[in-house]
Amino acid sequence: MYKHIAVYISNKDNKGKLIERLMSGKLISAISNLEGALFSEITLNKFIAEEIRHGSFNVKTETNNSLQYSSEGERKKALLTHIISRNPEFIVVDNVFGNLDVNAQIEIEKTLRDLSQKIPVIQITNRKNEILSFIKNNFQLQGENLVAFENIPESQDKSKNESFIHALPKPENPVKERYNSIVEFNNVSVTYGGRNIINNINWKIKPAEFWHLKGPNGSGKSTILSMIFGDNPKAYGQNITLFGVKKGSGESVWEIKRKIGYFSSDMLRGFSRLDAIGNMIVSGFADTIGLYKTPTNEQIKIAQQWLHVLDMFDIRKQPFLSLSKGHQRLVLIARAMVKNPPLLILDEPTNGLDDADAKLFTKLINKIAAESNTAILYVSHRKEENLKPHFIFELVPENTGSIGKQIQ
Repeated sequence: MYKHIAVYISNKDNKGKLIERLMSGKLISAISNLEGALFSEITLNKFIAEEIRHGSFNVKTETNNSLQYSSEGERKKALLTHIISRNPEFIVVDNVFGNLDVNAQIEIEKTLRDLSQKIPVIQITNRKNEILSFIKNNFQLQGENLVAFENIPESQDKSKNESFIHALPKPENPVKERYNSIVEFNNVSVTYGGRNIINNINWKIKPAEFWHLKGPNGSGKSTILSMIFGDNPKAYGQNITLFGVKKGSGESVWEIKRKIGYFSSDMLRGFSRLDAIGNMIVSGFADTIGLYKTPTNEQIKIAQQWLHVLDMFDIRKQPFLSLSKGHQRLVLIARAMVKNPPLLILDEPTNGLDDADAKLFTKLINKIAAESNTAILYVSHRKEENLKPHFIFELVPENTGSIGKQIQ
């Protein structure tokens, strides 16, 4: 029987260097002379970059789509199938369950369990509840070495209990409009290429409500988001009302986006700019990532107040990329909130966060829900511990398209 191990890390650890040492065999002597494979977003990004560069793709999903135009779940399953077909002598798996629904998680864990009968499996994870069930040997990084321990520590959270003690800033221009609903879907159905995606969806989000939108991969979550935040032509001709105005009655997509704060976990995929933390926050007034327009004094004041909320005022001139993943996301959420939007959309926001940063994220979102009039739409397979949405709207796939139901 092979000895499989899990390496439990925080986002403060240098995961790139850890992966490099694992793949080279320098960290674990038992695999030092074996040829390994890496199941990771790093590998996915390389294949996607090759697709874009060459206009063709070597890794195909079950539906023969490219990785670039597939969901995260489809990408991961396609990559794992590709890796297994190459017959590696060991596999390093990183963030196995990120962006996967429950059924996909079960399927990938079963595939890895079967694979573990043939080759060593080495897991890298920053969430203690995601360690693969067949792995019994747990390690942590201590300096340059792996140190074994019997029990996963309850938390590596060294964040201060007094985080986010300052009140949220008052808006620059208080919203004068009063909406009965922020988003309203009435009997909305969508079909793509003869495939029914959603069927007869009825859903209303009112001001200051906090919703969790959930459903398995392919159930239509992205379709619904694109009809709210994007310019999905399928939204026109439907009975959809956004901010009191029926969709398609003359408003532009940019008029809608000005009223929405948006954050996705892959917003900064490949981001390499050297913007300062403070500039990233104030750029939210112009809906840009990075500062291209001189802000007003009032905008600077509000951005500074958000820096105090995040306890980052003293480091506001440091590069945004110097922050951990978790703290980068706090900055981007502040950036989305500076304009006091009626709606904040969080699309898979905790993917890739460690346990400590996930707690910080949860605390900030609960604070926004409690202290602002912004409605929050949290879209994720994951139910974060201590995150407190008021309502859950679940998409349930059927042959005629996913139906929606409120389950809380």
